[in-house]
Amino acid sequence: MKKLMNIEPSRSLKGFLAILPFVVILMLYWTASNDRLAENPYDKLLPSFTQISDAVDRMAFTEDKRSGEYLFWVDTGASLYRICIGIGISAAVGLLFGMLSGLLPIFRSGFSPLITIVSLIPPMAILPILFISFGLGELAKVMLIIIGTAPVIIRDIQSHVRQLPSEILIKAQTLGASTWLVAIRVVLPQIMPRLIAAVRLSLGTAWLFLIAAEAIAAQEGLGYRIFLVRRYMSMDVILPYVLWITALAFAMDFSLRKMSELCFPWYHHQEAGK
Repeated sequence: MKKLMNIEPSRSLKGFLAILPFVVILMLYWTASNDRLAENPYDKLLPSFTQISDAVDRMAFTEDKRSGEYLFWVDTGASLYRICIGIGISAAVGLLFGMLSGLLPIFRSGFSPLITIVSLIPPMAILPILFISFGLGELAKVMLIIIGTAPVIIRDIQSHVRQLPSEILIKAQTLGASTWLVAIRVVLPQIMPRLIAAVRLSLGTAWLFLIAAEAIAAQEGLGYRIFLVRRYMSMDVILPYVLWITALAFAMDFSLRKMSELCFPWYHHQEAGK
């Protein structure tokens, strides 16, 4: 008899097991919602699926009477713009300074202690400083994402560069490669898949900082809308927004993973073999 730890489920069973927790959660929610609404039809804590559907139709497919806009899509566009700009700059900064710090000992000696300290500063603690320094516009929100994610990416890239086999770097130098050529032709191809992996790991943190910044100072955005309607306990709006944020984060993560598998198949074969 096989031990439980050695039993590999079939493809169909894997699909069933993946869907099962979501079905259970939906059933539990449906049951709890029906019970609460049976006791109090005006209960707002657990709206019914019909109420949630009506809220989605109102926010996403009905023009707002004041602005004439579809608020759901306006909020989505604003949040996606901010997080894409923030995480894009963080990736570029992380790649540049991570490579320099990992490849150049003299740069690492002066820069690494600073980035270690910066990475330990809670970004939410300096949010008021960002709003005072950069105002209440887009820059402060993007800067919060950068400060919250770039140091982590830098440290990850630096660590990965330092883990590269020294024989590869020595052989390149023996063949006459300069430091710049070693960085571009040897180090960069090796760390690009790791950069994508670091960005994927930073997405959850980036969304957290974005929602927090939008909740405090914004005129549109997914986080802004959630905190705007919470005063009315509009769970029929909050729940779809939370699920939509989760779906967007999953789509971004999935896209990055597929891009990495397509561009760097050797890396994923190597990881699968470990």
